[in-house]
Amino acid sequence: MTDPKDTINIENVVASTGIGQELDLQSVAMDLEGADYDPEQFPGLVYRTQNPKSAALIFRSGKIVCTGAKSTDDVHESLRIVFDKLRELQIQVNEDPEIVVQNIVTSADLGRNLNLNAIAIGLGLENIEYEPEQFPGLVYRLDEPEVVALLFGSGKLVITGGKKPKDAEHAVDKIVSRLEDLGLLE
Repeated sequence: MTDPKDTINIENVVASTGIGQELDLQSVAMDLEGADYDPEQFPGLVYRTQNPKSAALIFRSGKIVCTGAKSTDDVHESLRIVFDKLRELQIQVNEDPEIVVQNIVTSADLGRNLNLNAIAIGLGLENIEYEPEQFPGLVYRLDEPEVVALLFGSGKLVITGGKKPKDAEHAVDKIVSRLEDLGLLE
């Protein structure tokens, strides 16, 4: 039996930062090659990096949200590229703006099918949302680490809300341990 922690895969890292000043997005969009700006559709300018692959959402306030990166290193590298591009446009960007990881979304596989009805009863209703006619997964809110896990009948899970890659490992350990205690992981 493979350790479910070995199946953990980072799907998306979302981080935020800012350059501490307002931007004229219309003019940035015209000067920044590859930028998408359609204020009718979305209030921010979208700038995609290819290597590493991500999308930076740049707002008029100077706040920037980076999404789509596959690791925390990639998020930092993507934002460094964005900062350099902005500097090339003569926009003042601090030497080392603070970058805060807001959410790490990971997937994992417990390697066996799950009886979500039994799990919903076993884990108790205070931390669980399970309405199979609305959504095929069971939503399990953990306190420590503070993440939300989506469990599917196939044994696959998605963990969201983590701030560090280790949060997913702790969550998987906790879920496996709880399900084994309840005799629901045979």
